[in-house]
Amino acid sequence: MNSPWWNPDRHGERRPRLLLRNRMLSEMRLWFAARDFLEVDPSALQISPGNEAHLHAFATHAVAPDLTRQNLYLHTSPELAMKKLLAAGERRLYALAHVFRNRERGALHHPEFTMLEWYRTEETYDSVVADTVALVRLAATLSGRDRFSFRGRVADPRAEPERLSVHDAFRRHAGIELLATVDAAGETDRAALAEACRGAGIRVAADDTWSDLFSRALVERVEPRLGIDRPTILDRYPVPEAALARPAADDPRVAERFELYLCGVELANGFGELTDADEQRRRFEAEMVEKARVYGERYPIDEEFLAALALMPPASGVALGFDRLAMLASGAERVDDVIWTPVA
Repeated sequence: MNSPWWNPDRHGERRPRLLLRNRMLSEMRLWFAARDFLEVDPSALQISPGNEAHLHAFATHAVAPDLTRQNLYLHTSPELAMKKLLAAGERRLYALAHVFRNRERGALHHPEFTMLEWYRTEETYDSVVADTVALVRLAATLSGRDRFSFRGRVADPRAEPERLSVHDAFRRHAGIELLATVDAAGETDRAALAEACRGAGIRVAADDTWSDLFSRALVERVEPRLGIDRPTILDRYPVPEAALARPAADDPRVAERFELYLCGVELANGFGELTDADEQRRRFEAEMVEKARVYGERYPIDEEFLAALALMPPASGVALGFDRLAMLASGAERVDDVIWTPVA
């Protein structure tokens, strides 16, 4: 059994990685400052932790002096709070936020972790894609490593990224014509995707939804092959898998959503942000119906957030798993190894 993190010998092994983490934090703050971004510090306690079906929050309550109670949650992302600040008039924001996700623990997951999230208003979706690539290269420079690796998968973090649509990735790595199962209104054909998955040798259960099948094919066949030799920008997600992103101008079946992968590890998730409050409400409600079906619970919708969307300018944003990037940059095998005081 490994010694606890506070054992002096164990800490001595971990310390170089933790110092690299600190250098990355300092240099990334300078990187954002040089580009006129304002650092903000969103509150972790929120009325709603977010409304994505498969993200799970830590719940608590605030007790008033008269002993009345208010249900609150630790946020799973600072996104809703930061978009309210965009509505308030801020134009370039970033946060290094501690966020909390329940039911997640493993080499790439810790219940409390650091998310680097940033937004540009009135700028293109491609601008935040370029930001993400630049920050990965910055981490590589600070680490002094020419190659990152994870579980036998190796990549050059400074190489020109591959940019691949989700549809093309499914075709290449799973032999599935994904967009043949999504119509122009964003409605999905579960039967067609199930047939394609069976043809590809992917397990299909009777109660699987289209999204279940999408996720299984992505995790089993696509993700392990992304970010090999060079970074991969996985782009243009189907609209049903992009609850907070605006539809692409040239194809209503897909959205302005991308993820960056390196060594098969998802590092960042970015959007051209949806600002249509009615459409956002519809998507949130659909996500909570699915959450109730699968997990027997749902989270409240933040009505102030939906009201703020009416004032929010066009924007693009990214959430980057800072601990995962520090893990790859330092050569660690688990995110726990780059967190100063991991939960036992």
